[in-house]
Amino acid sequence: MYKISDFAEITGLSKETLRYYAEVKLLEPAYIDPKNNYRYYDDGSYFLAILLGKLRRFGFTIQEMVTVMEDESFTNLEELLNNKRKNIQLQIEDLTLQLEEIDDFIASGKEEPK
Repeated sequence: MYKISDFAEITGLSKETLRYYAEVKLLEPAYIDPKNNYRYYDDGSYFLAILLGKLRRFGFTIQEMVTVMEDESFTNLEELLNNKRKNIQLQIEDLTLQLEEIDDFIASGKEEPK
């Protein structure tokens, strides 16, 4: 069993994030000591914490993460990741167009008047 501070260190998630994830039922501690309310996590929690960290890095919302965690078999995870990938690709294309528009606008301001 790991104290929350140790678990935060090995997973890369902050203690505040772990508390929040417990609050929204994403990742609950394996054990909470009734005497001092210390939270403890076990090895089984490690995989889930790493998964949640990855999903967050991939831009998943809390609700999307809840959807993943509710599907304990993770059968829809690949589909969700593919959808997220498509959305990111669309954002990249949109941002690329915006960059081109900015470049064109800057260039038009540098043109010699006729």
